[in-house]
Amino acid sequence: MVEDEPKVAALIKKGLEENGFNVDIAYDGFVAYKMFEAREYDAIILDINLPYKNGIELCRDIRSINPRVPILMLTAMGTTEDKITGLDSGADDYLVKPFEFRELLARMKSLLRRSTNTISGGNNLKFLDLEMNLDTYEVMRGSTKIELTQKEFALLEYLLRNKGRVLSRIDIAEKIWDITFDTGTNVIDVYINFLRKKIDKDFSPKLIHTQTGIGYVLKEGKS
Repeated sequence: MVEDEPKVAALIKKGLEENGFNVDIAYDGFVAYKMFEAREYDAIILDINLPYKNGIELCRDIRSINPRVPILMLTAMGTTEDKITGLDSGADDYLVKPFEFRELLARMKSLLRRSTNTISGGNNLKFLDLEMNLDTYEVMRGSTKIELTQKEFALLEYLLRNKGRVLSRIDIAEKIWDITFDTGTNVIDVYINFLRKKIDKDFSPKLIHTQTGIGYVLKEGKS
């Protein structure tokens, strides 16, 4: 956990440890990055306003080393733009202060479930030249390896398992985020755009398509 307010950090640490977690604390971004380099963590709780290296920079640095580790951002900045900035840096979920501890706990458990047990099925998924290996966490488009965050990976997996089927934003929110996820924002659309930039922008044919007024579908489309 990376949190520069000692009292807040201590309270969260206490609550998590009471629920079976082992928690290390860093009070600034520089120390947090050194800790992340030194050992492997199952998940990261990350504040944005941090000394020496802010949470956005730290998140990007962590993602350059490990695209899979679940990252939950905690911050007092709660506008949609703030959320998109945090998610764009590689965070998997976003919780605005003040929050109830039980919501943080639920979000953490959800992220950990998805990182260790993605949507069940075979070990390899394929559609045209797009391939996903659920064992190695690798995604390929043709001969190009594509790096995805944990949430992007889960979203793409869901699209692959339902190729040809239009998925509503509610479908996606229920499967990829907790049912309590704030579907009033455009975060799901933002994540679809993240995926498009990675698996469609420089490739042909385009695979992720918008069904106006309904949602999204993975299918073969125009180049």
